Amino acid sequence: MSTEQVPATEPVAAAQAAGDVATETATETATETATPPAETPLTKLTARLPDITKKADHDEMWGVDLSADSAHAPTQVVLYKFLKANNNDVAAAEKQLTSALEWRKKIQAGKLVTEPFDEGKFGDLGFVTVHKDANGEKETVITWNIYGAVKDKKATFGNVDDFIRWRVALMELGVQKLRLNEIKEPLALDAPDSHQMLQVHDYLSVSFLRMDPDVKAATKKTIETFSMAYPELLAHKYFVNVPAIMGWMYAAMKLFLPTATLRKFHPMASGTTLAAELPDISASLPKEYGGQGPSVKEGETVKLVDLTPKAEETKADAAPAVAGAEVPAAGSEPKPAVTPAADVAPKVIDEAAEKETAA
Repeated sequence: MSTEQVPATEPVAAAQAAGDVATETATETATETATPPAETPLTKLTARLPDITKKADHDEMWGVDLSADSAHAPTQVVLYKFLKANNNDVAAAEKQLTSALEWRKKIQAGKLVTEPFDEGKFGDLGFVTVHKDANGEKETVITWNIYGAVKDKKATFGNVDDFIRWRVALMELGVQKLRLNEIKEPLALDAPDSHQMLQVHDYLSVSFLRMDPDVKAATKKTIETFSMAYPELLAHKYFVNVPAIMGWMYAAMKLFLPTATLRKFHPMASGTTLAAELPDISASLPKEYGGQGPSVKEGETVKLVDLTPKAEETKADAAPAVAGAEVPAAGSEPKPAVTPAADVAPKVIDEAAEKETAA
């Protein structure tokens, strides 16, 4: 009785076929793994970063040393903000980032926090506070602009460049509290931005009947500068102690401002109601804003120095000019002192300011 033999070649062929399938599968998997991910606005802007920083000749933004390494989370958050401010338009974000870097180099924004400012002009006008939530985990940074504390509009707003430098110093102080250079994880696409601050503008005792031209010029320059140099750093802005006319102005703003921008603006008739708007940190808010914390005037502020010339300095500097006057001869026209009295005060003020600044 014959036994049917199975050809030896069939098992070999089957194994070979199985091996071919496995090889093809592995190759396909490797190919899929090697396929680079699709480019996003963020990866495109990151790739452009070396050229951007080279053109601007500056690579620091808000305390972050920008890096083209896509794994550098602080840089990715900075780029995210510039992209968001430009609706993910890479070319527009690149243009704004370049301008902001050039501006920071020119004004030395990061160093302004340590620069002394005239207390007579800017004293009590701005503060920065940091508040923790009930769990003691999340921190909220608030910059306060107390415009009702302005003593002399001409002195405070008359020199727009001086006002901008002070205002930038206050903003930089707030940005420092965000600690952007310590970020460990980049922001996910379309995720809420947790790296922002709040801003409060207090208009108690401020008159809106007539807009002072100096105030108007300083306000215009501030808006232009901050919208260019500090995009997406502000979560919400509260206008407190505003008169009824501001309510009408806000209503008018709704006609031409984007809805996303309007959602950040909150006009309020009384500062004491601010705590109700911020329940997570209400207890630690300053007492004048409905909280139980210390006065806002105990918050951190920029370096201030008294640049008012002392009376004895003015008298001492003015004396030589008077003593140097010649006694006119009989019948001759009187000659003026070596330094006219009208020129003494400005000279003394300038010298006193230089001395105080140098100190």
